[in-house]
Amino acid sequence: MVRPKIIIPEKGIPEEALLKEMEDLREEDTNWREGRVWSLVYHATDKHTEMLKKAYTMFFSKNALSPIAFPSLKKFETEVISMAIDLFSGDKRCCGSMTSGGTESILMAIKTYRDWARDKFPNIKDPEMVLPSSAHPAFDKGADYFGVKAVRIPVDEETHRADVKAMENAINDNTILMVGSACDFPRGVVDPISKLATIAQEHSIGMHVDSCLGGFMLPFVKKLGYEVPEFDFSVPGVTSISADVHKYGYGAKGASTILYRKERVWKYQFSVYTDWSGGIYISPSMRGTRPGGAIAAAWAALRALGMDGYLNLAKIVMTASEELMKGINTIPELYIIGKPVMSVFSFTSDTLDIYNLGDLMDKKGWHLDRIQFPNALHMMVNPHHAEVVDTFLADLKSAVSEVIEHPEQSSDGDAAIYGMVASLPDRNKVKDYIINFLKSQYKIK
Repeated sequence: MVRPKIIIPEKGIPEEALLKEMEDLREEDTNWREGRVWSLVYHATDKHTEMLKKAYTMFFSKNALSPIAFPSLKKFETEVISMAIDLFSGDKRCCGSMTSGGTESILMAIKTYRDWARDKFPNIKDPEMVLPSSAHPAFDKGADYFGVKAVRIPVDEETHRADVKAMENAINDNTILMVGSACDFPRGVVDPISKLATIAQEHSIGMHVDSCLGGFMLPFVKKLGYEVPEFDFSVPGVTSISADVHKYGYGAKGASTILYRKERVWKYQFSVYTDWSGGIYISPSMRGTRPGGAIAAAWAALRALGMDGYLNLAKIVMTASEELMKGINTIPELYIIGKPVMSVFSFTSDTLDIYNLGDLMDKKGWHLDRIQFPNALHMMVNPHHAEVVDTFLADLKSAVSEVIEHPEQSSDGDAAIYGMVASLPDRNKVKDYIINFLKSQYKIK
C-alpha cells in the first residue's frame, strides 16, 4: 500500500478558502462549548477567552528566550511567578520559571534535583525518586529523560492517597526526591503532603508537590470553606511546586509554573553553554524558543480575574461538582472513588461494565475519560458544566438502565479496546499496542 503524500502547494491558497477549509475541519472536533467534554479544556467565560486571544496575539511573534530583547515578557513572567508564589504561601526566597505545561514543569523539577544531588551527594551514581502510583506519568518520562529511577509505591487501598509508611520504607541511599500530588489526576485526592514533607526533610532530600491540576483551584476551594489538606510552601519540607496556569488558572495553553523554595536549588534548572561560536547560550527550561503569547496571556488571566474572580469561578465549579457527585452516588449501581477534594473525580461500579456505560454515554454525546486500576470513568468540572448537570445525570441514569436491561450487549467502542488491554498479562504488549495505535492516528488518510 502506497502511503498518500501531501506536499506544499505550488501556489498559495487564498486566505478565505484556507480559513473555510480549517473551519470545516474544526466541525469534526468534540464540541466542548456545550459542556459535553469533561477534560482537556478549561474555560472561564467567553469574554475572558476573547481577552486571552487579544493578549496572546499582541505578543504572538515575541520570544522569551531573550529577556533582554523583550523586557515586557520578562515582566510578565516574573510577575506571574511572584503571584503564584504568593498564592502558595511562599516568601521572598522563593523563585521559579514559566514552562509550556505541567509535563515540562515536572521534567524541569527532576532535572533540577538530579543536578542538585550531583553537587550535594556526589557519591550517588544511580539517583532515585519515590512517588505514589497515582502520580502523573510525566515523572516516568522525566525518569527516562534524566536517568532518575522512578520508584512507584501503591496508594492506600481505601483512601487512594499516598501510603506514607510505604513511601518512607522505599527511601534508600540513592533517593534524592519524594513526590506527592495536590490533587492527583485519577481520583482528585490530595496526598498527605505534610507527612511526606516531614519525612523528606528528615532525610535531607527534595519534596516536590505536583499541583499542576489543583494549584490554581485548591487555595480558592479552601477560602470557600471546604476542607483542603495543606500542600504548599506553608508546609516545612516542601521544596518545590508545579502548577499550571492554563488549567484552573484559565490562561491560554501552554502556560505552567515551576517554583522552588530556595534560589540555590532553582539554579540547577538552568542549562548554560559558554563555548559555542554563536555566543553564550542559557535556557531556564527544556525549550529554546519560548512563545511570548502564552506568557502574556497567563499574566493577563491572573490580573483580569483577580482573587474575587477566581473565588467566584471556584464557587460555581464546586457547586456543580457537589451536585454531580451527589447525583452519581444516588444511582445504586455507581459510586465515587475515594474522597475528592475539589472538582476532579472518578466513578465506577461493582455490578456494571463501567466502560460499556462510558460507550453508551458517548453515543448520547458525552465524552468521559476512561481510567484504570480500578476501571472507572473520569470527570473534571469547569464553570460551563454548571449548566448541564441535570441533563448529564438524566442521561447517566438512562444509560445505566440500558446496561442493566441489555447485559449481553457487546461493545464495539472504548470498552472493547480497554477490555482487551486489561486482559493482556504482558504489559510490554500493552505498550506495543498503544504505540501502534497512536502511530496509526497520525497517518495521512
